[in-house]
Amino acid sequence: MRRRAFIALLGGAAAWPLAVRAQQAGRVRRIGALMSAMENDPGYRVNWAALTEALAMLGWSDGRNIRIETRWGAANPEAMQQAAKELVALQPELIFSQNTPTTAALLQQTRSIPIVFAQVVDPIGTRFVASLSRPGGNVTGFLNLEASVVGKWLELLKEIASGVARAAFVFHPATAPFADYFLNPFKTAAGSLQLEAIAAPVADLSALEAVAVAQAGAPNGGLVVMPDSYLVAHRAEVASLAARHRLPTVYPFRTFAEVGGLLSYGNQMPENYRRAATYVDRILKGANPGELPVDASVTRWAASTAGNSSLAK
Repeated sequence: MRRRAFIALLGGAAAWPLAVRAQQAGRVRRIGALMSAMENDPGYRVNWAALTEALAMLGWSDGRNIRIETRWGAANPEAMQQAAKELVALQPELIFSQNTPTTAALLQQTRSIPIVFAQVVDPIGTRFVASLSRPGGNVTGFLNLEASVVGKWLELLKEIASGVARAAFVFHPATAPFADYFLNPFKTAAGSLQLEAIAAPVADLSALEAVAVAQAGAPNGGLVVMPDSYLVAHRAEVASLAARHRLPTVYPFRTFAEVGGLLSYGNQMPENYRRAATYVDRILKGANPGELPVDASVTRWAASTAGNSSLAK
């Protein structure tokens, strides 16, 4: 009897890891997501769909084996900090982060929960990671646009308005803490194109209008819009303002052109979200975010709208 009991005990012990693995495989994994965009923003609904569809292709479906707790529209610092705090309190296994401001807010709340960002500009300069090849902490993800793209924006501005002599680079300081990452190459590229470079920080839309009025008040002025979440959120107003003052303007994303902007040149943003899903998958399967390199490859494209093409004449 003792021998049979011992054999049964061994058999049960051997089967236990399999049972545990089956139980773990069947459990629902909790994921957080912090978005600075509003939930009804059509551009970001496309991006979000790209993320969730890619996750589904990898075997992760919300409501089946993952549960995604999402906070949308955390556009101001106070709301963003509160949303980040709420998500961290839920103790998810991973948090998806939209951009630089959301990632900064999350890192103020946790240095242990893995974070995957979709569109950060300068993760080294903002001290999110130690290096692109080996982030070293709890955060990794995908670059938005590299600094060299500024030269292309200015070249396009000269192409659509050959007489342009001054270019104002517009950004919102609170949502573009990485501004110098673009401003320094902007000044260099402007000098090589014989353009006067003007740094134009704006705190709100009325300040942006003042910049537009100043640029339109003298001949041969133009605008370049920095990729920051405040200006993206207000892209319809920004594009309308540029059109009203007949200012040739280059934008960083196609979503500006879709609401009437003259010309955009940037990466295909939904692709970043699709690729971010692969990092979510790998981390849920045990990968260390500190060992997953920040993906610096970006795919660019150009888009224009014929509606405002007369601005370039």
